[in-house]
Amino acid sequence: MEVGVQISGHVQLPGTEATFTENVSPRGARVLTTRPWKINDRLMLATLTGSFRALARVTYCQLVPKGTFAVGLEFLEPNGRWVVATRPAD
Repeated sequence: MEVGVQISGHVQLPGTEATFTENVSPRGARVLTTRPWKINDRLMLATLTGSFRALARVTYCQLVPKGTFAVGLEFLEPNGRWVVATRPAD
């Protein structure tokens, strides 16, 4: 499920990155990012729409095509609800 999110907390590259999830579960998410993360790094994730925020732990970071990274996140302190906007049919 693609959900717009913001992630922040990278130690070497400070700032907030707007990106998307590839999938979401009650316990975590897979997020695409331009930044490489280390296993066990902590970051803050917040949905662009809705009120969901979470402190999350990086469980893996894989290089994917186009020079980006897919990062597995485990939600440590989730707060709020996921709100997903429906996409118009093509």
